[in-house]
Order: sequence, then C-alpha cells, then structure tokens
Amino acid sequence: MRQFRCPNCGQRVYFENYFCERCATPLSFDARQMTMVAQAGAHDCVNRQHLACNWAVDSDASDFCLACRLNRTVPNLSEPGNLVRWQKIESAKHRMIYDLLRLGLPVKSRAEDPSHGIAFDFLSEYPGAKVLTGHDEGKITLNIAEADDAEREARRAQMHEPYRTLVGHFRHEIGHHYWDILLRGSPDLPAFQALFGDERADYTEALQRHYENGPPQGWRQSYISAYATSHPWEDWAECFAHFIHIVATLDTAADLPLGLGRLSGRALQDSYREDDFDALLKAWVPLTEAVNEINRSMGVSDVYPFVLTPSVIGKLHFVHMIVRKAARAAEQRGEVAVERARVSA
Repeated sequence: MRQFRCPNCGQRVYFENYFCERCATPLSFDARQMTMVAQAGAHDCVNRQHLACNWAVDSDASDFCLACRLNRTVPNLSEPGNLVRWQKIESAKHRMIYDLLRLGLPVKSRAEDPSHGIAFDFLSEYPGAKVLTGHDEGKITLNIAEADDAEREARRAQMHEPYRTLVGHFRHEIGHHYWDILLRGSPDLPAFQALFGDERADYTEALQRHYENGPPQGWRQSYISAYATSHPWEDWAECFAHFIHIVATLDTAADLPLGLGRLSGRALQDSYREDDFDALLKAWVPLTEAVNEINRSMGVSDVYPFVLTPSVIGKLHFVHMIVRKAARAAEQRGEVAVERARVSA
C-alpha cells in the first residue's frame, strides 16, 4: 500500500502504527479517507485496547470499526498465546479489508446484510474438534494456529505449497465470498465456466479426489497452484487472491524508489483501479523477477514463486474484469464510501 504520513509532523508512518515514532502523536486509520488521522480527532475501535486494531470507527451506531464489525467469533484471550495470535490475524485481515476498499468492492457485515454479509470466526482446535480454514456463504473460518509461524510453515511443507501466509488465506477465502455475490446466477457465469470449468461438479468429491491423488500431470500450464486444480471454485479463489497480490504489491512499489515505471515502461496511477490489465501485467512481471533475485541474493525464498502461463493470465484477466465491473456498478449506486483520491497522505 501507499506510504502514510503523520498528520502532525509529516513523518512517514506505517499501516499498523498506533503512534508516530517521531512526535508520539496517537494515530488511527480512517477507512473513509484511506489515510492516517490524529487519534484525538477520531473515535477509535474498541479493539485498540488489545492492540488488535488501529482503525477509527466510521459509524456512530457501533463501537467497532468497519473491519472489526465483521468479526463474529474472536479467540479466547484468556488462553496463553491467543492475544498475540489474534493481533497477527487482525493485522492481515485489516490489510485485506483495505484491499477490498481500494478495489471498490462492497464490504458489509452480517448485521448489515444477513444474506450477503461477511462474518469471521477465528477458532482454535481442541481434542476432538478440528478446525478447517474455509468459507461458507459469507462465513469465513480461520484456524488461529495459522498465526503461529512454525505451525504455518510446517503445514506449508506438509502440503507441498510454495506460499502460505495469513494475508494469503484471507485473500483466498474472501474470493469465495465475491464469487457468490458477483458470479452466482450472473450473466458472466458462462464465461466463468468456459475458463474455470463447471462449478456444479460435486465439491466434496472433488476435494477428496485432490487430496488422495494430487494435481493432474501438467497442471502448471493451466493453473496458478496445485490446489486450484481441485475445483473451479478453488481455481477462482486462488486467482482472486493472486490478483490482489498483484495490485497490492504494485501499489506499494509505485510509492517506493524502485524504478517501477522504468521497469514496465509505464507508471501506474492506482493499480487497484487500473482498467488496463495488460498494464498491470507489464509492471508485475519485471517487479517479481527483480525482487525474487534480491531474495535469492539473501538466500531466502522467492517473494512470488509462481509462473503466469497464458491460461493463468486469462483467468487473472477475467477476475480483473469482474472486479472492475462490480466497482463501477457500486460507484454508480453510490455505495462506495472511500474517497478515491486519498490513496496516500
């Protein structure tokens, strides 16, 4: 994301900052203006007391900010380690909500929209009760063990995944939600089926087959990940997550002295609202090549360990078209509260 500045002294501050490190001004993130404001001028989310949220409340009818209103179940904070896990989870979730707001997609809680709202359940396992991270009609469950770096890395290795992060989980699961509200029963569904396959295939059987047999031979030519091969819904969710990876990272790079314009031949004004998918791709490929090489120089894993084949690019382009179409429709209905011009302080 773009750089933010302290409203008092102009020092650079980060998305997760609660205070300015230069002048000690308390800070809150204002999701309507998409910028940092001085805490004294904002009504802060009650989850600030747990250092789990630094956002300002955007409604007089709630003590929670837009992001925290989406929570239905949070971890039991009396359990050792759960506070730190929840803080990590909220940091990743708030970044994902920021992504959705910048994209111009509707973000509503179950209380605001019982049929199509979002509800997060952050759950822990105990003997006899297994928690699976997943999505069901707007209800998103996350196993809080994913917030433990060692546990998440062990699961990544066990499942032979090149990438597994909290923010990646959120971007994937929210992709299922937007499939439901943007594609289910829409005129764009036949185009989706032509690219991703028939989503009416039995989902449970498809997942079981995937876990028993693995991805089909040669899957890399048509899928962004092995898991994307399991079912058209998962293929969409993986591509949706990767689309957000692209626009979010490009937005960060555009505000840093990385020479992105020279790499791609064009400077992007706002990658989240860019209508030209080819422009995004032309900027993304050289950027990932560059940062992957930097990581290799330090002996660490690639930032983006994926290959974008023509088939995958076509799917990502489709995601881009659906998201931009939804954002324009929301703007026309006056449903997007974010001030587009305020993408940085």
